[in-house]
Amino acid sequence: MRVEQFRQILFWPLQLMPLADKGDVHWRRLDGDPNWMLLDDDFPQDATLYQERHYREFVSFLPHVQRFLYGERSKSARSYGESPLLVYRRTDIKAVRVRAPGEAEPRVLTVDHADVFFFYDADVMIPVIEISAENIDLRVAMNIVNRFGRAYPSAWSEGGEPANCFETVEWLDRDGAPLACADYTTKSKYYESVSRTQTIAIAAHWEFMLRPMVLNRRGAVGAVRYRPLEFHRMPMMTFLAVEDPTLLTRAEFTRLAFAAPPGVEDRLPMSSAFLADFERAHCYDRYFDPGRSDPEWPNMRLMCTPQALVMIGRSGDRGFVDAERGFLGQFRHQFFMLGLIAHFHRAAILMMSNRVVDVISRLERRDSRSVSRFRHDIREISASFLRFTHRYYFCEVSDQAILRDVFRIWRGQMRTEALFQELREEVNDMEAFMEADLLRRQAVTILQLTVVTLFSLTGTITTGFLGMNLFNHADLPTAERIMIFFAVFVPTSLLTFYTVMKSRRLAYFLNVLAMEKTAWPDKLRALAAVWDARRELPTD
Repeated sequence: MRVEQFRQILFWPLQLMPLADKGDVHWRRLDGDPNWMLLDDDFPQDATLYQERHYREFVSFLPHVQRFLYGERSKSARSYGESPLLVYRRTDIKAVRVRAPGEAEPRVLTVDHADVFFFYDADVMIPVIEISAENIDLRVAMNIVNRFGRAYPSAWSEGGEPANCFETVEWLDRDGAPLACADYTTKSKYYESVSRTQTIAIAAHWEFMLRPMVLNRRGAVGAVRYRPLEFHRMPMMTFLAVEDPTLLTRAEFTRLAFAAPPGVEDRLPMSSAFLADFERAHCYDRYFDPGRSDPEWPNMRLMCTPQALVMIGRSGDRGFVDAERGFLGQFRHQFFMLGLIAHFHRAAILMMSNRVVDVISRLERRDSRSVSRFRHDIREISASFLRFTHRYYFCEVSDQAILRDVFRIWRGQMRTEALFQELREEVNDMEAFMEADLLRRQAVTILQLTVVTLFSLTGTITTGFLGMNLFNHADLPTAERIMIFFAVFVPTSLLTFYTVMKSRRLAYFLNVLAMEKTAWPDKLRALAAVWDARRELPTD
């Protein structure tokens, strides 16, 4: 079967490491780089230049999602402000040349865009790569879907061939000259990275695409560092326009949905038991009914798995392949935005979970500076989680039925809600720990003050009983009175400070003294323990 139009959009969620300058932002390092260009928004001042596909995209989303994606330009002081999304486009990559194992000649695919999405106030970036081809065999399309989005090899064959990767991948410029080539077959690079730094290396062509940003590992030089958040296989969206989608076998549908390699047409890539509920769990067949043959019926099938969203329809249906008003336009705009939001939510949750682990791992309970830094980091994480929850995280994005339903399926496949609840519990546990620690420190402070007050009570009652006229100093010269004042003030202050230093041991002595059933020898030993630093006090 021939695929008349083929498109694949890859999402690559990455965590950005904190910058040395807290007031700086990551994307500023791309300004001035000739290979990167900041994309202007799609809202020109001249409304006649506005395109319908962008208008249809804008009105597809609910108002709070519109503000997130596009910002709000209102004169009101309470407006949302500019969009928190910034997009930089790689300007030199125009095509990619790939060759699969067993193919005699390489194949050139168009790179429609290679972008990086940054999110304000979130240490996450998502590189997005869209490739396209026309009039290719379905098996070739399956091979591209299965092999292209690999950040690094997961294994090698006995002959040194990287598993499920292309043999060659080359970025090409507008003249067809190679810019960078994949190094999947260089096993030593990946072995050395893992064995020396416990960090997996990224294939050379992906490293090239993200320059001047670098992978976060020992020895790497770069102001902006990133590290992967998920599996080596990049999530994707796939669009296929074929002559008749109802002719695809169930095995071919499942291979496309799970981004599996091509195989025998009627042989399932997985067990029948595993795929028993494939149609119910992964297919959105609102517009797919093989029994209907009327020309107006689109017979378009949407499939969603944790790895991919796949849209298949008829190449002869203008409503499907129209890039301005058809499903192709929706695929590249509305559905792309759904994917961007869904993967950003998951990436941000994973990023904050990583930060929680980093903060916990740096805690040294016996180091006061470490504990103080830990409290500061918890406050930072709690504030970040609060901002993410109320500004970025939403479960409903559209009232259009197909967008609403697909977004819910997509989130469910990626377990976003479950991950969010786990993160919420982790943050709540840390906040509870902080609150309990604060209450404990306040209790210790109150105990110390109580002990100091109690031991000061004796002197206060004595001086109050004797009165202030025991010694008549009123007629003495000023200098002598000042000397007498300091003669009393200094010892009293020192005694107070010493009492504070011994307040915990004095509190233990008072506690033992208050126990009626405790023998006097034990009470005297508790009194002696006030000055015996070697003796450990009970913790209960």
